[in-house]
Amino acid sequence: MAPLTPQDVQAALLAAGLDIQVQTLTDSTATAPLAAAALGTELGSIVKSILFMAEDKPVLVLTAGDQRVHDGKVAKLVEVRRKLVNLANGDQCLEHTGYAPGGVPPVGHRSKDITIFIDQTLSRFETIYGAAGTANTLFPILYQDLVRITGGTVADVVKDPKPQA
Repeated sequence: MAPLTPQDVQAALLAAGLDIQVQTLTDSTATAPLAAAALGTELGSIVKSILFMAEDKPVLVLTAGDQRVHDGKVAKLVEVRRKLVNLANGDQCLEHTGYAPGGVPPVGHRSKDITIFIDQTLSRFETIYGAAGTANTLFPILYQDLVRITGGTVADVVKDPKPQA
């Protein structure tokens, strides 16, 4: 199964009515710290898109770059036992999102049946930055636009949240 591309992310943004351009950087943005350094922005403003499998169902958690996802909280939200929530492997990421880990965007996924939760700590930033399909592409987006276009549920999904600004 061929991976999707930054052009697919761009198409999803345009289809959502947003005039946002995917940016290609020379530096890697494969991790939140690398993306923050490449952009010169706060680590928390980077959106980490982390795919979990809850039993056999894909669950995408969009969390701030300075936070860590609490799988027990995710399990409670999807009403399964904690042991049934596991980090997706590379093949599962490609199958459900269309992208490899390190470039999974918050939008433009292959599958339309992905449950999405958005880390409530992201709300402390007006503009946040999501991956755009590869390890050196991303896009800026207003927090409220991300919530709107993903249809995600804003929730407490992190371990020991960092203090809110």
